[in-house]
This record gives sequence, structure tokens and C-alpha cells, in this order.
Amino acid sequence: QVQLVESGGGWVQPGGSLTLSCATSEFPFSMYSMSWYRQAPGKERELVATINILGTLTEYAASVKGRFAIARDNSKETVTLHMGNLVAEDTAVYYCNAGWRTPMLGSWGQGTQVTVST
Repeated sequence: QVQLVESGGGWVQPGGSLTLSCATSEFPFSMYSMSWYRQAPGKERELVATINILGTLTEYAASVKGRFAIARDNSKETVTLHMGNLVAEDTAVYYCNAGWRTPMLGSWGQGTQVTVST
């Protein structure tokens, strides 16, 4: 069974940084684009960033462009999301999934909570 395990979340003050990591197992990681999503309280899950198979092409939501950076390590089967200059609106549970812009896996991991506040 495919497993997605997100980690690295926490509390950070506005302007701070965090790096999230997603580890996968039972999954042909190097054959799929990967994406990060987030879901804020009372809102639908939204796409944050996506990266292609080789890590040579990325896309970002307008709200995070220039502040977030997605990367992947196919040898370790992990995808990371470096988040900088965080603002309160970035507060959400962050999830990873396979696919370019659209989640391909029917199940989701537990996510990792990011809270940005003073």
C-alpha cells in the first residue's frame, strides 16, 4: 500500500522559514511528478507547488511564488518544500501527492501542520 508521510511542520513567526519533507514507500516515486497541497481551516485543499519527474520543471500557486521552493531527491524518494517569508495566510495542513497539478493517489497522508503567527 502506498504511503505518504509528511513532516517538518510547526509554529513559526511571520517572516520565518520552514522546510517540509514528504517520504514515500511502496510507490514508484521516480516515475511520477509530485505536488504539495495545503488545506486551511474551513477551506478546500489547494495546490501549492508541483515538480516534474526529473526535477527540472516546477510550478507554484501565485500566492507562494517567489517564497516557496519545491525539490525532489529520486534516490531518497522524497520531495521537499522550502517555505520562506511565511505569512499568516500560509497557515494550513500541508500534504504531498503524486501527479502534476492533479492528485493521482486516492489516499492522502496525515499531513503536517504549519502555523504562522506572532
